Amino acid sequence: MKYILKSFLLLMAVGVFSCSDDFLESESTELISTDRMAEVGPLNAEIFNGTIRGLYTLMYQTGTGGTDLDHNDFGQKGYDIFSDMLSGDMVLGGYNYGWYKNLANLTTTLDYRDNDNYKPWRYYYRIIRATNTIIDGLGGNDAVLESDDAKWQMGQAKTMRAYCYFYLANLYAEEYNPATPILPLTTSLTEVDMPLSTGADVWARIKSDLEASSTLLDGYTREGLQGVDQDVANGLLAYTYLTMGEYGNAATTAQKLIDKYAIIPRDLAVYNGDNKRNAFSYIDGDGADWIWGMDLTLDQGLDLVSWWGQVDIFTYSYAWAGDPKTMDAGLFASIPDTDVRKGQFIDPWSESLNYPAYKFYAEGLSIGGQREVTSDYVYMRVEEMVLIKAEAEAFDNKDVDAQTTLLQLVSERDTDYAFISGLTGQALKDEIYHQWRIEMWGEGKSYLAMKRNKATIVREGHIEYNEAIPYNDDRLTLDIPYQEIQDNPNIN
Repeated sequence: MKYILKSFLLLMAVGVFSCSDDFLESESTELISTDRMAEVGPLNAEIFNGTIRGLYTLMYQTGTGGTDLDHNDFGQKGYDIFSDMLSGDMVLGGYNYGWYKNLANLTTTLDYRDNDNYKPWRYYYRIIRATNTIIDGLGGNDAVLESDDAKWQMGQAKTMRAYCYFYLANLYAEEYNPATPILPLTTSLTEVDMPLSTGADVWARIKSDLEASSTLLDGYTREGLQGVDQDVANGLLAYTYLTMGEYGNAATTAQKLIDKYAIIPRDLAVYNGDNKRNAFSYIDGDGADWIWGMDLTLDQGLDLVSWWGQVDIFTYSYAWAGDPKTMDAGLFASIPDTDVRKGQFIDPWSESLNYPAYKFYAEGLSIGGQREVTSDYVYMRVEEMVLIKAEAEAFDNKDVDAQTTLLQLVSERDTDYAFISGLTGQALKDEIYHQWRIEMWGEGKSYLAMKRNKATIVREGHIEYNEAIPYNDDRLTLDIPYQEIQDNPNIN
């Protein structure tokens, strides 16, 4: 038994926490068989719980995309920046340091050898590998589990696997097309060098994992907001239903969360001189809308290599020092003066740049002041569910319902919201998409909405490519990386 436990822990160290380039390869699976993992799990549930906690750590750790020195490699929030830039809504305002340069000028996406294609690929498949370890150890995808602990472990693992495939399917496929081969789909450690599965198969797996997790996680209570629970599973499931065109299911699932969480009120949606621990930056900063997030402390050791370092001018890092991340000029101009969110974007140096200085800000609001990051990471909040429900209702030709749902958000942001009730058809869909772009700026969600809505983006204020680009233009989607094509004989 000691051999089994030691082997399993060694597998965890190699398969989950290594930053080397070969973590997708098969060697580490030889350390312990699937049968032995199934034997270990029931004997020591804490082994799986520790591995699950490790998955959540990967979401914010630096280097989890496989690099040691790249300052845009720091987990999920790093790829939120990737997608915001590809959507055109986030502008890279300077090339002084070079991080994101190739992404911002849309050359990364045309060169599968560019390492920025590989970082998210490695990050998400690394987590997938770890989730498959847990799922195999619990008896496999179709295991019938008796104990609550085993059900909750399986639910968390399947939710995290679905989360990874959800983002991979959005970042590496030009659009939702069930017939198109898009990704290698692995659901067990025994599956290696898999060929590309179709969009239909990938999205079916995402959906089935999340539907199963929503049931498996019933009754589970997490500590804080870092881990996934039934609410997170349902939030991802609502996104999945929406993407797949299952509009009734999307609306119903989103409503479950709307009923549980409170929308950020207007007076807390922007810095007002008093709310220094604000709703977008701190779990305990009146963020009653947070469904999923990470409470960062000094123990995590994050500094300039972080989302805060790259985006916030009040953190000592790149946004302050010369590579600002600002709102697209056209998008900023489209926000009515009566909308409180216009005040989220200011220019403290009078350079006519739309910094998100009054939306995301480190406590104290001292330029370059936060040297060690304790501002928090938000992964999901209830406003997304309101927008999902409104979008689903609009595409389901339920315009009155969509208006009513959208007003729940807009009435808390804009004093002149009566116009919503007059919108129908495409005009209503366009406004919902517009609200996605304003409300979720900087949070990695407008890219997903761009693809769902088959939008054409118009870039204004960018250093390059100030032009209209359709959602399925090759420049807006990452390439399957060179290393994967080299290593996997079943991908041409």
